[in-house]
Amino acid sequence: MDFTFTADQNELAEHVHKFADSRIAPHARQSDARGSYRPGLLAEMGAEGLFGLRIPREYGGRELDATSAGIALAELAAADLSVCFPVLNAALVGGVLAANGTPGQLAEWLPSIASGDTIVALALTEPAHGTDAANIGMRAEPTADGWVLSGEKTSIMAAMYAGHALVFARTGEAGAHGVTAFYVRLDDAHVTREQLDDLGCRAGGRGRLLLDGLPVGARDVVGTPGRGFVEVMRGFGVSRALISLMAIAVGQAALDEAVGHAGRREAFGQPIGRFQSVAFALVEHATMLHAARLVAYEALALADAGEDPRIPANMAKWWAPKAAMDAVHQALLTFGQLGWTEDGPIARRLRDVIGLQLADGTAAATKLVVARKLLGRTAAP
Repeated sequence: MDFTFTADQNELAEHVHKFADSRIAPHARQSDARGSYRPGLLAEMGAEGLFGLRIPREYGGRELDATSAGIALAELAAADLSVCFPVLNAALVGGVLAANGTPGQLAEWLPSIASGDTIVALALTEPAHGTDAANIGMRAEPTADGWVLSGEKTSIMAAMYAGHALVFARTGEAGAHGVTAFYVRLDDAHVTREQLDDLGCRAGGRGRLLLDGLPVGARDVVGTPGRGFVEVMRGFGVSRALISLMAIAVGQAALDEAVGHAGRREAFGQPIGRFQSVAFALVEHATMLHAARLVAYEALALADAGEDPRIPANMAKWWAPKAAMDAVHQALLTFGQLGWTEDGPIARRLRDVIGLQLADGTAAATKLVVARKLLGRTAAP
């Protein structure tokens, strides 16, 4: 397998890095303290084409491959993990819409997502249904003109910024095949939002969406009624690899800072990097991040080749967030008391990256996918 990026991918990485370094990283601490992005950031990201990474060109997107989307998200995450979620949502929701929407729906919905005029959210998780998402309880009650949606969706990233959401509700039988996807406006009197008070990624706008009789019609249905959960799960093979790269980028950024510190900081008359207890620990975490990065990119390369990415994507998803968290923790230990303070980025990165062990599937959920692929459903948990 060729692990080198193309000239276009290297150019993309450099471009996004420059934008993130100048327009995101300097404001990360203030955004975290404020609990929201700085004014104008989302519009700037839209102008950079970051919301159209995976959307077809005919609808104003860049139609990049999955590997390129991973490269862009990694550069953003290294600057501030919280800004990745609207971009990730645009790629995931845009992909689901592009694969399942009618020509009329795509012409209406996708251009505003690609431009960043519409920030989107994926509304699947409920208070009583996280990992067990196939058994969500929100019902779409039929009416003469369509349905009404009532209930709560929670842990929705970018909920506080989103103008639209891909909402999943039960229209039929129990289980995965009774769930329908609806693309709905959130600036409606029937929708209330509540921001959650989080440990990390505080600017990411994670929140609750409370739907109280929100009317939806046939034009709002995405794909086949009763197939919404199945259709969105197809996108998780790519999104889990993308999230893995986001985690790895956070870990790598912290580790790079720790390596620099180990070369500058002196103790007992020499740089602390001269001590095996410091240097070898950094080497171990650099190795783990490097290996996890290769697994994540393998998944994206398979997706780009039209092959099934689920085994490496789910391997990466259970492993990479933990490897990244451990690497940031080691960076904090390397900095010592200087890493403990919120004056620097290490503490924030540790708080931020912990959440990726939950996002888009826990370690148990992703290991289950791999186990069933390796052993078969009859021999696996």
